[in-house]
Amino acid sequence: MRSLGRGGVGVSLGLGASLVEGAAASSPQQLTVMPSFVGDLLDPTQSHGDLLVRVAGEHSAAVREAIQGVKAVAAKTGWTVRWAIDGFRADNRVEGGRGLARNPFHFTEGFGNPDSEREVVDRVLVRDGQGEPEWAVGGSYQVVRVIRFATELWDKDSVPEQERIMGRGRDGRWLDGTPTAEEPNFAADPKGRRTPLDSHVRLAAPDRRNPPPLVRRSYSYDRGDGDTGIIFSCYQRDLVQGFEAVQKRLEGEALAKYVLTTGGGYFFVPPPGDAWIDALGDE
Repeated sequence: MRSLGRGGVGVSLGLGASLVEGAAASSPQQLTVMPSFVGDLLDPTQSHGDLLVRVAGEHSAAVREAIQGVKAVAAKTGWTVRWAIDGFRADNRVEGGRGLARNPFHFTEGFGNPDSEREVVDRVLVRDGQGEPEWAVGGSYQVVRVIRFATELWDKDSVPEQERIMGRGRDGRWLDGTPTAEEPNFAADPKGRRTPLDSHVRLAAPDRRNPPPLVRRSYSYDRGDGDTGIIFSCYQRDLVQGFEAVQKRLEGEALAKYVLTTGGGYFFVPPPGDAWIDALGDE
């Protein structure tokens, strides 16, 4: 992200499939309109777009000021806001090199992310030899999913049942007794007696020692009237091997009846510099 203005506010851009349409030779090869997966109910007015602008910072006032600045620039250039959503990270902190936060289901997220910058880069950034245009090397595919949580229904379940559905304790501990900072061996529990076979974490990453090649950074949201959930966001160098592989494994998970994806999209975050503008403008 690029730092803008006061308060350490950062702004990043993601290119939508509609923006690069017609530039086939120079566009990221996997960049398409995000499909509707099993269980999704995508609202067209809250999905996709030519350009994703992400504004983040530690102080809400500074973030709001930056957002107004982005909107002012957009208005001058003829762009209109398709959809927008505010997010926050409750109990946001860093432990063991990983950014953690608590979601509306009361569970801590972020343990699956790598704890080293080198591993982040390996999972996230497009490499030479991937068949991508030269300008895209060093960029990243970003997936955004606005996922509504049925918090009232969820809170009717006991904490042990919630933990079995997730496959971890609320605090991140593993159900089989593996220390939180280590990875469990699910193969040693083939019938799912300790960690259920349809639990979220087990389906998302059946082999925790060979994790999906992506890095996630999610935010909670609360739009009132019971509309709460997360703005799921993940980055990867390969959409098929990253997010899409995980999403297909999650079909039939026990968590499915408590969540509903209503919006979001696929985007490509270009590497630093303006090479992408010249490349796409040449088509």
